[in-house]
Amino acid sequence: MTTKLHEPLLVVEDSNEDFKMLQRLMRRMAVKNPIYRCTNGDEVLEFLYSGGNDAYGKGEAPRNLDVVPRPSVILLDLNLPGIDGRDILERLKQDRSFKEIPVVVFTTSSNPRDIEFCYQKGANGYLVKPMDAQELQKTIRAFVDYWLATNTPPIADQFV
Repeated sequence: MTTKLHEPLLVVEDSNEDFKMLQRLMRRMAVKNPIYRCTNGDEVLEFLYSGGNDAYGKGEAPRNLDVVPRPSVILLDLNLPGIDGRDILERLKQDRSFKEIPVVVFTTSSNPRDIEFCYQKGANGYLVKPMDAQELQKTIRAFVDYWLATNTPPIADQFV
């Protein structure tokens, strides 16, 4: 599989087991994209807004791209400690610096209210984590094939 090697992926996942499984599956699929991980909502905000605390939370994201690369896609768990994924999604999609980054929700919740909420708040996709290993592999394959190999993300410089 050919992936866009220069485009980083941000995975927001608090479960070490789920993250390790995701890494293993992506390695088997020959994903070479840099993968960054945050384990809670506070880490996501720190990761994305690092480089300038003065504008943090004011709709601007001063960043040092040499230190923290802009993710081309965010794979977001909803149920996180501290600031949860719903709040992170809402904040990112309201921020003019980050609203163009595709956010794909990846969660165990199949609750129709969660699905509707996420799409209303701007989620670009919603994937339910299957419990079955083969189904999980199919879901990750579909994510990789579309979001890392096929999709063309916006040019970062236009939005930062």
